[in-house]
Amino acid sequence: MTSSTQHAQNRNSHGLDQFFASIRERSGLSILDLAGASQANITFITQLGHKLYSDDILRTLSASFGTDSEFLTRQAEPQRAEYFLQQSLDFPDDTFDGALVWDTLQFLAPPLLQLTVDRLSRVLRPGAYMLSFFCADEKAKAIPVNSYRIQDSKTLNLVPRGETRPAQFFNNRAIERLFHDFQSVKFFLTRDNQREVIARR
Repeated sequence: MTSSTQHAQNRNSHGLDQFFASIRERSGLSILDLAGASQANITFITQLGHKLYSDDILRTLSASFGTDSEFLTRQAEPQRAEYFLQQSLDFPDDTFDGALVWDTLQFLAPPLLQLTVDRLSRVLRPGAYMLSFFCADEKAKAIPVNSYRIQDSKTLNLVPRGETRPAQFFNNRAIERLFHDFQSVKFFLTRDNQREVIARR
């Protein structure tokens, strides 16, 4: 993962809006946020009456597989893959009512990618929604890595964390196959070439 000199910026998010619309009439839910602990996210979600569990899954990725050119190759090593899953998603089944996965999945190579989605499916309760982002530019040699800070139910603040080589290109069909165990998958294409994906468990 290389460093970036880009500055933080706000952008509208239809996916985020859909995620919060799905829980708008409810309270006391448990939400998983994989962007790492953020005061903005904690404040916003707890003020809605929900509990938030935060984990910096990108940091766990780096700790598990390194940050050099062998990053994707090491993901095929069973012991490293199991360490990653235990450190990032070691929760009982049906723990969460929603998950904010952000852009993490596009940095995972098969078969770890499918193992991670399957683990997410297990820890989500039936009917729960999951939000994830994928780069829609199939020619991109490197894609930005961001931390995501919730400004309001429709707006995100993107804090650059560098850029990295994508594990693969995800078109709509590939994403639908990835979430084959989910009830439904909905896509939103943003102006900055991101696919925002809402998957319902």
